Amino acid sequence: MAKKAAVLVVDPVNGAGLFHYLEAFFENGIPFRTFAVAETPQVTTNSGVALRLDDTVSRLAGREEEYDALVFACGDAMPKFAENADKPFNREMLRIMKRFAEQGKPMIGHCAAGMMFGFAGVAAGRRVAVHPMAKAAVTGPVATDAPFEIDGNFFTAQEEHAIPAMIGRVVEALK
Repeated sequence: MAKKAAVLVVDPVNGAGLFHYLEAFFENGIPFRTFAVAETPQVTTNSGVALRLDDTVSRLAGREEEYDALVFACGDAMPKFAENADKPFNREMLRIMKRFAEQGKPMIGHCAAGMMFGFAGVAAGRRVAVHPMAKAAVTGPVATDAPFEIDGNFFTAQEEHAIPAMIGRVVEALK
């Protein structure tokens, strides 16, 4: 049976990146639920398309054992995280990342995911691909210029256009 993925979705999210994951999961029979890293399950894409997700990150808290992998779907994560770092939903996101990583579950993401995994304190010494604009802010992991990196249970892509090169390995890990 395929592993079930919890997909964390920032607001605004990069729709192209998010849908790379969701379409691959759907097409390969990998169950998933989407969780807004926001106060409500309503988010928008960077291009303004409104999306209603399954739930919010606060509703994932305490239910991590129901999921086998964590996906961080990036968008305008860097400025929005800085703007809302003290908000309960961002603090909860970091705690959830830590719980998944401590259990050795696959940690998947693109763009600033490697940076966020570093902020959560879960990827020290791991090689991560990050968006060039996020590279200087990465602490803990080793940020590379590679289109994607797979280091143990960490699967990261530099940006949404690199996800297709990585997604086959993600699907393989989740099947």
